[in-house]
Amino acid sequence: MPVTSLAPPSDIALNLALSLISASVAPVLLLDGDLSIVAASQSFLDAFDVGPEDIPGARLADLGRGEWHVPRLLSLLKAAARGEASIHALEVDLDTGDGQRRLILNVQRLAYGNVDQTRLLLSIEDVTDARAREQKKDDLIRDKAVLVQEVQHRTANSLQIIASVLMQGIRKVSSGESRTHLRDAHQRILSVAAVQRQLAGSTLGDVDLRSYFTDLCRSIGDSMIRDHNRITVKVTADDSIASSGRSVSLGLIVTELVINALKHAFPDDRDGCIDVDYRARGEGWSLTVRDNGVGMPHDPRFGNPGLGTGILHALVNQLGAVIDISDARPGVRVSIVCPSPSHQGV
Repeated sequence: MPVTSLAPPSDIALNLALSLISASVAPVLLLDGDLSIVAASQSFLDAFDVGPEDIPGARLADLGRGEWHVPRLLSLLKAAARGEASIHALEVDLDTGDGQRRLILNVQRLAYGNVDQTRLLLSIEDVTDARAREQKKDDLIRDKAVLVQEVQHRTANSLQIIASVLMQGIRKVSSGESRTHLRDAHQRILSVAAVQRQLAGSTLGDVDLRSYFTDLCRSIGDSMIRDHNRITVKVTADDSIASSGRSVSLGLIVTELVINALKHAFPDDRDGCIDVDYRARGEGWSLTVRDNGVGMPHDPRFGNPGLGTGILHALVNQLGAVIDISDARPGVRVSIVCPSPSHQGV
């Protein structure tokens, strides 16, 4: 603990010290080892409504209406006077009767070479208003977060309603091509709705990708797979978290690939499995969707580019990733890799 050693005080030195304290802009007290007040700055008197006549010989604990009688503070000050403790940026709540004030206290021990002449220089900063502003700001941020979550929740519900309307339309449409387009639109809306549900339960606006992909693939499977004992969709992912914007793009990619696999990989009631795997690699990541279906020779998914293929490649480019489609023997493997920034352009 820093100790300022001074020569034995003379009347001139003492008067100079008292003058400096009295003129201090910040509230300052000079205490002796028994916590009696030796001097107080005018700014202290003004800030805490204390009269000059109340200072001489007064003990800190008895000052004002007794609001300074804070056992924890008095104990620390006595320990500081003995050189056994230091007080730096100590926050104390002072109940003045007109309201609680938050103070930051700093104490400097002054030793004159004689234990009986030990002094404590106590400087005080009132941060009541600053803390109130911080609290108000925190409250506003919390209220905003609650509103955002409510918007996300309402958006998810609205998207679910739209998806339900589309599903009703699918059942009524007689054209196979129209039914296919409506079903694709239905799944894309469900993809975005799944992100909104994840965001509604998030406090940071980020999405847990494992839960998101699992919910998304379950939703797709429920609407497209007739017999879950014959075709399954399995999701494996690490603990990655992504922003809402990237999550939407990744979800749409997964939606396109899983839908395409369900449409084309398992003809004639063929049994099979679709594996969706996501892994972070430093600041990069990889997404793989693989099926064990009929494979590329009989797979028309990427032969004639359509709306789904165009959306897929646009999303991959938007994410700064590259796509590779290969024969998994059996089935097809689609790998999408976004390298970390240090490896991009290599």
